[in-house]
Amino acid sequence: MSETGRGTLREVLLPFTVYTLIWGSTWIVIRDQIGSVPPQWSVTYRFLIATAAMFALVRLKGLPLGIARSDLPTVALIGVAQFSVNFNAVYIAEHFITSGLVATVFAMLLVPNSLLAWAILGQRPQGRFLACSAVALVGIGLLSLQELERSTAGTSAVLIGLGLTVVGILGAALSNVVQATDRIRHIPIHTLLAWMMALGALVDGAIALAVAGPPRFDPRPGYWAGLVYLALAASVLAFSLYFPVVRKIGPGKAAYSSALVPIIAMALSTLLEGYRWTGLSIAGAVLAIGGILAALSARRPRVPEPPAD
Repeated sequence: MSETGRGTLREVLLPFTVYTLIWGSTWIVIRDQIGSVPPQWSVTYRFLIATAAMFALVRLKGLPLGIARSDLPTVALIGVAQFSVNFNAVYIAEHFITSGLVATVFAMLLVPNSLLAWAILGQRPQGRFLACSAVALVGIGLLSLQELERSTAGTSAVLIGLGLTVVGILGAALSNVVQATDRIRHIPIHTLLAWMMALGALVDGAIALAVAGPPRFDPRPGYWAGLVYLALAASVLAFSLYFPVVRKIGPGKAAYSSALVPIIAMALSTLLEGYRWTGLSIAGAVLAIGGILAALSARRPRVPEPPAD
C-alpha cells in the first residue's frame, strides 16, 4: 500500500468506520434513557460526563486548555448547536417515534451539511447529488407515512417527532460546517470539543431546570451504563474521530456515514423495539438508503489518471 493509501486508511477510513458503528448503536441506547428521567436531564448528565473526560484528555495529551476570548462566541455557537439544540431535539423526538425512524430521518444530515458547506465554505455540490437526495427524501416520506399509520400516539405526535428530528439535523449541520472554517480550524480538535461540550452542557442544564425542574435520577445500572457509553464512546471518542475527518474531507463527505447509520439503527429497532416491516416501509427504506448512496457516489472526487509514460 502506498504512503497516500496508508494515510487515507489511518486518517479517514478507520475513524469513519469506528464513529459510524458507534453512532449506529446510540439510537437504541438513547431510547432506553427516556423514562423516569426527563430527556433534558439525560442530555445534561451525558455532556457533563463527556466534558470532564474531554478536559482530562486535553490535559493528558498536553494540549492547551484555553481558547482566545475572540473565539468564544463562535465556539459557544457551535457547542450549543451541536450539544444542546441537536441532542435535546433528538432525545425528545424519541418520545414520539421509533429510534430507527429518527436515525433514518437523521441520515439526511448530509444535505444541510453539503448546502451549508456550499454557502460557508464554497464547496459546491453536484446536481446529481441534489437529485439523488430528493429521491432519498421521498423514501423518508414513505417511512414517515408508515410511522403515521402504525403509531398509536396519533398524527400530531409523529409530526412532532419528525419536526424535532429536523431541528436536530439543522443544529448538527450548523456546528459541523462552522467548526471547519478557517476561524476555528486553528483550535486543536480536543480543546475545541472540550469547550463546545462544556458550553453545551451549561445550556443543557439551564434548559433542564427551566423545563423539567430539579434534577432527577434513575437508579437502574442499565441507565448509568448507557449514559457512560453515550458520554465516552458516542461523544468523546466518536466526535474526536469525526471532526478531524470533517476538516480533512469536508462536511458533506464526512456525513457519508449517515447512509450506514440507519441500516444499523433500523436493524436494532427491529430486534429490540419490535419494529414491523411492511411493503411501504421497505420501499421507503430502499429509496432513502439507495438515494443517499447514489448521492454519495455523485460526490466522490475524480481520481486523476496517471501521466502517460
